[in-house]
Amino acid sequence: MKILFIGDVFGKSGRRALKTGLANVVAMFKADFVIANCENLAGGFGFTKETLNEVLSTGVDAVTTGNHVWDKKEALDITASDHRVLRPANYPDGVPGRGSGVFTSKSGVKVGVINLMGRVFMDSLDCPFKAAERELAKVSLDAKIILVDIHAEATSEKQAMGHLLDGRVTAVVGTHTHVQTADERLLMRGTAFITDVGMTGPIHSIIGVRPEIIMKRFMLKLPERFEEAHGPAQFNAVLVEVDDETGKAKGIKRIQTSEE
Repeated sequence: MKILFIGDVFGKSGRRALKTGLANVVAMFKADFVIANCENLAGGFGFTKETLNEVLSTGVDAVTTGNHVWDKKEALDITASDHRVLRPANYPDGVPGRGSGVFTSKSGVKVGVINLMGRVFMDSLDCPFKAAERELAKVSLDAKIILVDIHAEATSEKQAMGHLLDGRVTAVVGTHTHVQTADERLLMRGTAFITDVGMTGPIHSIIGVRPEIIMKRFMLKLPERFEEAHGPAQFNAVLVEVDDETGKAKGIKRIQTSEE
């Protein structure tokens, strides 16, 4: 089977890119299961029921998130009630929602998804590595095919997660930086890996935000309200090809398209 993982979907242009392009990508690459990181759906900050439903209607099967998961208050109810939406598993006990799940692909194959968040240059959460071990023990009871989204700033932390889980999960993919890296590969024991899948959102932006706002913050060191950039969108994703019998990755391919 083939799993399509879509990098952080940012704002209106990212949602538009899914509506206009996802069906074609799925058909072109014969993807059986689609996952998208959706913590930036609503103007770059969190998600609402409306924006989430918009994305799910395009054919996304499961949703991962990260540090912006709680930016909209309604996310508390959504993560608690919608099994398709995951939040990082290393949030403390008592937080709504769940950090992993087992889903059924279009071809009837079980797919496990684990969502984690890093701690380097990020909010201080519980240890993502211990959380990975805990969630893997649960998910592997029902699924051989398992994909891990590690939402983190530091490349070293994401790579460490890849090597920790190498040979025990199908793929470890990084999110959060919104810049697609060119290091997709199979690790030594066969797990597919990429440091960051990238962003599905506005091309002419700085990680999704209007460039002049970010430049002003850097140059003047004054607070400035972030605003989503507009214009043509890019679509960043990876396609992981999997051996259904073993759950091992056979390959990983970067996908990058744009409206320009």
